[in-house]
Amino acid sequence: MRVWIDLTNSPHVLVMRPVIDVLREEGHEVHVTARDFAQTLGLLRRFALPHTTVGRHRGERLLAKATGLAQRSAALTLWARANIREAGGRRFDIALGHGSNDISVAAAMLRIPSATMFDYEWAAVQHHLNCRLAAAVVVPDAIPPERLERYGAKGKMHAYAGLKEEYYLADFEPAEAVLEELALDRTRSIVVVRTPPEVSLYHRFHNDLFAGVLARLRRAAAEEGVQPVLLPRTDAQREQLSGIPGFVLPERAIDAQSLISYADLVVSAGGTMNREAVALGTPVCTTFEGRLGALDERLIAEHRLLRLHDAGELVFVKRAGLGTESRIRRDPRVLVDLLLTPLKA
Repeated sequence: MRVWIDLTNSPHVLVMRPVIDVLREEGHEVHVTARDFAQTLGLLRRFALPHTTVGRHRGERLLAKATGLAQRSAALTLWARANIREAGGRRFDIALGHGSNDISVAAAMLRIPSATMFDYEWAAVQHHLNCRLAAAVVVPDAIPPERLERYGAKGKMHAYAGLKEEYYLADFEPAEAVLEELALDRTRSIVVVRTPPEVSLYHRFHNDLFAGVLARLRRAAAEEGVQPVLLPRTDAQREQLSGIPGFVLPERAIDAQSLISYADLVVSAGGTMNREAVALGTPVCTTFEGRLGALDERLIAEHRLLRLHDAGELVFVKRAGLGTESRIRRDPRVLVDLLLTPLKA
């Protein structure tokens, strides 16, 4: 079987890495395309995943996103046609993505069945496109099906238990090398901070709470010996944050999961890093100010995720050890089986 996987953002590399591994272990031919955005290409290099770079992010405005979708979908279509010719006319059996609008459009143009994944249900523009074009929509069981039916997902939904992070981190064990790489002292509190996803259509405003968090952490670094590590999403965010004293700012893609494991606290405005912290047993606060998704609602109700309302609520406590005893490890083959359901009809 020939499988095409498209990656458009950093978290998608993490989600799809074990999917790619399972497919290849089962003898399937997997081709990966990737968009130049955030740390996507850096993570692909770190995991040594062969890929073809097609296109880049076009900006956060709605018109720029629409233009980017049209241009990159067309570029992916051309790439796929060339790949099929090189393979002697052997078509792709299926196309897979995690919220990639581009591959959904390109696969539809090429009449290739596709499957999409996501775990935040309120990205309406994205889901109206993906859910209508895809043959399978793979989501966590925390999301009520009725929230997705308006996107055209009725009859296509396939749910998995738990968090996607529990699947792709199933084989993960933390490595201390990241602490040495960032010159961090394990005897002092480490706080990992992820910036807001301001380029996302569902989060199109500045996060005042996050600004308060940065100010609180700056004081904690100066007065309490706390070591805040900032993980920006884009080069523009990195440039904005580079002048803040007292913060550690990695220059390239790092082993963020190991860093989270050794951290005493994670503060993130996005979803993936919050849930990685939950999956790895690290205390985590969310500063997300958009509409909460069902998954975060469940984690907050279970007291596995704290919703931060004021930066003054932050308390920095050194943990005695890692939170390994609370980890749940799930088999990524479950995700592979769900993604391949269009081929089983």
